[in-house]
Amino acid sequence: MGQTDFRFGGASGVAVAKSKAASVDEAVAELAAQLPSDELALILVFLSPSYDPHHFIAEITRHFDETQVCGCTTAGELAPDGWDENSVVALAFSRADFSAAVRPIFNLDSFRVEDGRRIGGELRHELLRATPQVDRGSAFGLVLIDGLCRREEAVMSALYASLDDIPVVGGSAGDGMRFEKTFVFFGGKAHSNAALLILLNTSLPFRVFKCDNFEPRAQKMVVTEADIENRMVRELNAEPAALEYSRVVGIMDAKLDPFSFASHPVLVRVGGSYYARSIQRVEPDGSLHFFCAIDEGMVLTAATSRSLVGATRETFADIRDQIGEVSLYIGFECLLRRLDAEQHQLTRDMSDLYRQNRVVGFHTYGEQFGSMHVNQTFTGVAIGRRPS
Repeated sequence: MGQTDFRFGGASGVAVAKSKAASVDEAVAELAAQLPSDELALILVFLSPSYDPHHFIAEITRHFDETQVCGCTTAGELAPDGWDENSVVALAFSRADFSAAVRPIFNLDSFRVEDGRRIGGELRHELLRATPQVDRGSAFGLVLIDGLCRREEAVMSALYASLDDIPVVGGSAGDGMRFEKTFVFFGGKAHSNAALLILLNTSLPFRVFKCDNFEPRAQKMVVTEADIENRMVRELNAEPAALEYSRVVGIMDAKLDPFSFASHPVLVRVGGSYYARSIQRVEPDGSLHFFCAIDEGMVLTAATSRSLVGATRETFADIRDQIGEVSLYIGFECLLRRLDAEQHQLTRDMSDLYRQNRVVGFHTYGEQFGSMHVNQTFTGVAIGRRPS
């Protein structure tokens, strides 16, 4: 793609780059040509699984040896020129506008809530020590996590409880449509079974957000048998899960595949609000494998769709009303929203909308918002402009 410059201007405090080069070395060289090389607080990279993650993070860390480089693999990229695949997107945060503190969490299969609370509290104090001018509302957190670890709920609950007034959003790393292995990047290495907590303090206006396009219907399903550890529902309403799901959402004549799951999520009510619980796949025995945690006795509500484009456009308008002109959105969008757009021939409309609103990020295996791990949503943080 040559030397195209995707920087969003000095008022944003963030420079953005993209490459679709065939090799890791060429991709790193293209990113380096587009990004500033010094006075950076942090570099974030979102990498297609078409690249070797170990080679990539080692090479880009070697090149930007004075700046911490973090990131993860994706299920698609939210690039500055729209939705993309087989690419890498990088964000460089200016030290003049941001300070950053990062902490990895390894060995998530043995994660304990007290460990998460300790890590979150320590990192919050580290950010305060590094930037004593931190005011209430001047910092936000990003969480990147192995998208196949099945530990997102425990991690988010523990971290959120430890961060006091710092809002948190994030995404679960992807592996395209393979669902084999995902990675987060830290310390020049690619890690599975791991997560990153990134805290950023900024003088710029910002807002975290969550967008979805579903509303609850009257039809309910109760999880009556489940493999909780593996997020597997075997029975709904005491009937085989796949058959009962198909009957309740009204797709009896259709084959259950990622596109049907994308168009027919189920919702869970938490604290007066509904959150999507999306299905990853149907197993040969008719069980349903979910992206989010499930439990026996959980009540699932069928959903109806609003306009995907319209709901997203409304979110952008609401944020502009709150903070004025937005320089860029750092976005984490569920892979199933992309599949839903493809099925309804809305891919170009959504890609254009994201390009027009300067959205950068990646398609995920799940999204983080506050203490919640959610599905089929678009979460992130909107960064406003530096006051003139």
